[in-house]
Amino acid sequence: MINQKTLTRLAFVMGGVILFLGAIATTGVFAAGEGAETVAAAYDTGFVTSFKAIASGIAIGLAALGGSIGMGIIGGKATEGIARQPEADGKIRTSFMLGLVFIETAIIYALLVVILIIFVL
Repeated sequence: MINQKTLTRLAFVMGGVILFLGAIATTGVFAAGEGAETVAAAYDTGFVTSFKAIASGIAIGLAALGGSIGMGIIGGKATEGIARQPEADGKIRTSFMLGLVFIETAIIYALLVVILIIFVL
């Protein structure tokens, strides 16, 4: 079972990875010199496009990871609640489905942000 301490450590590690990738991206763009020529060259080589792909993959991966963990926890707690109090299964099931809908909505919002990153920015 994943506890709170493990999830906190995982969040810190993923944050560190994202910061590391951001540092690499900015170092590569500004390493050759300052000015618009360097940035234009980075766009021409596809450097920025590749980091958009990496950022999009990380973003949707984190959204899916968080959503799946949340859905698993909600499903387990709903099952425990129904097992303890079978007469309240209708209310528990309704709350369970509503929670799943909210989590799935957050994942869909993350997907929309990723699509915007890839095609608009």
